[in-house]
Amino acid sequence: MIESAKTETSETVASHYDDLDPFYREIWGLHVHHGFWKTGDETINEATDALVDNALKGANLSPGSKVCDIGCGYGETSRYLAGKFGVNVTGLSVSENQLAFAATLAQHRDVNLLHRDWMDNGLPSGSFDLAFSIESSEHMPDLQKFFAEAYRVLKPGGRIRVCAWLAKKNPKRWELKHLLKPICSEGRLRLCEESEYRALMEGVGFRNYHFEEITEAVKKTWTICIKRCVWKFLTDPKYLKFYVQGDSRNKKFILSLLRIRTAYETGSMKYGVFYAEK
Repeated sequence: MIESAKTETSETVASHYDDLDPFYREIWGLHVHHGFWKTGDETINEATDALVDNALKGANLSPGSKVCDIGCGYGETSRYLAGKFGVNVTGLSVSENQLAFAATLAQHRDVNLLHRDWMDNGLPSGSFDLAFSIESSEHMPDLQKFFAEAYRVLKPGGRIRVCAWLAKKNPKRWELKHLLKPICSEGRLRLCEESEYRALMEGVGFRNYHFEEITEAVKKTWTICIKRCVWKFLTDPKYLKFYVQGDSRNKKFILSLLRIRTAYETGSMKYGVFYAEK
């Protein structure tokens, strides 16, 4: 397990997304997660939707199913699920700014977005058919509790799907120093190996575990983000002002765009989807 140089909490993660709110929307989009490119010709929206669809294999969703979107961001995935499958979605985010912006968008009657910490979510036990996390597990202060809470809120037979950034097994010293540890500090996250996730998931009771690595299909995301970021620095003064004059620790995440792309290319970082059930 590779962690940030400083202890991260739900509050520091919230500050990260609050500080970088407009930049995330402009550079990464409302989904705030990777795209999945099967052919490489998909549009960004098609690719981000495809990542969700890929993770939902075997989820057996039907109209009226109850889904918990853990770390829902702007609620784009929650709205996509409700619109496509007719499910009821409860989304949780620790970022006030993300949810404030989400409130300005068209609302879906079957989506309820809450400003709430997953570590203390207050959701009823045994109430959801699917617990869904796209790139939020990396931010959780206690990964074992993250999975324990997912297990608790699921109905018997309920499914969990987790899309996560991962570290390679036994990274070299230079990979740790120049790529993985800085990515964790700049992104307020931790990177685990696939085996660590499996041990935690099975440790809290999940069964029928399956893992799919899809690194090659998602890494194009960072080429797009880097190009967008460079264009914004050239055309939008607020980007340069925030980076040069701002005193926020979170501005260093800009450097991670290059690190993450390099980490994928060198194999230092992986990306995968975890499938299991209660």
